[in-house]
Amino acid sequence: MRVVIAPDSFKECLSAADVCRAIAEGWRATFPDAALDLAPMADGGEGTVEALVAATGGEKRSRMVTGPLGDPVEAVYGILPSALNGHRTAVIEMASASGLALIPPERRNPLVTTTRGTGELIRDALEHGATEIIVGIGGSATNDGGAGMAQALGYSLQDADGLELPPGGAALARLARIETSGKHTGLARCAIRVACDVQSPLCGPTGASRMFGPQKGASPSEVEELDAALRHFAGIVESQLGVAILHMPGGGAAGGLGAGLAAFAGARLESGVAIVAEACGLGSRMDGADLVITGEGRLDAQTVHGKTPVGVARLARDRSVPVIAFTGAIGPGWKQLYDEGIEAMFAVADGPISREESLARAYELLRDRAESVARVWRLAQKGAH
Repeated sequence: MRVVIAPDSFKECLSAADVCRAIAEGWRATFPDAALDLAPMADGGEGTVEALVAATGGEKRSRMVTGPLGDPVEAVYGILPSALNGHRTAVIEMASASGLALIPPERRNPLVTTTRGTGELIRDALEHGATEIIVGIGGSATNDGGAGMAQALGYSLQDADGLELPPGGAALARLARIETSGKHTGLARCAIRVACDVQSPLCGPTGASRMFGPQKGASPSEVEELDAALRHFAGIVESQLGVAILHMPGGGAAGGLGAGLAAFAGARLESGVAIVAEACGLGSRMDGADLVITGEGRLDAQTVHGKTPVGVARLARDRSVPVIAFTGAIGPGWKQLYDEGIEAMFAVADGPISREESLARAYELLRDRAESVARVWRLAQKGAH
């Protein structure tokens, strides 16, 4: 039998590559002669660089950049082989430079955090000849609409006195003028694709500030301040750059970085899992397969909104290949996933177990569950003959 194994990571415990290996180990215990094609996946968030570099034989680059609070941080991005599509493609995770995980909870403050480091990674990729850049924008610590990113790429964002705006989302309320003469020349010859699984607009009840500001450290009054600042920012961007970002689907992703990349870098916002699947050639790898196995740390109602398992399942359904999924936890709304082409879902825990134990034993639990499911699959095959 031929099986394509295409999961996302199980956050906090297993990378997508580790998930692939655990499932493969369990499956081979039952089907030692099975042809297993391991395709670690991601949806534009954590693990996107790792997945694409591993899938394509690319390389990683490490750079010191400006962190979300202005301190230097070491960030990594990927370079993919140009033979893939004729482009020199760089892959960047904004969380590596501007992510929430880089700041301890007591220091989180989206009024002052900046995306400058993400812009510095983009600039480095441009200066090394990138003609296509994929930017994954999950896990941000910021709410600055991509202003810091734009400044790193040579834009000047000025207040009414002609002074450069300081870092952070609060300062956007004072934006009066955008000077474009210094913008990086490499932007003109580079296609930028934003891997984004959030459809939130920039402002309003489902916008960047109200939906995600609290988890980044904003109080209720600060959320309103940030929302008003982004609305003002959108007005200046539209009047001076001619790009309408206020109601753009996905514009509110990563504290407005989705909108900022569209406005300042001409970026196109796309499904993150679709970008990764395309780069990995996942669709063609499914052709003729007997089974596709996917999964991620949690399966619930949110999984239908651009998450890896559903993206993988839709590709498989187009090819009439059945799909099953493994997960660390099944949450409310999981039955919706049947409608997306996932035939069955299996949580890995084998009984009452603490969260700490499930994280520590994740590889073993997943391997053993995969072996059990493979044995059921074998029984079903015997019954069919």
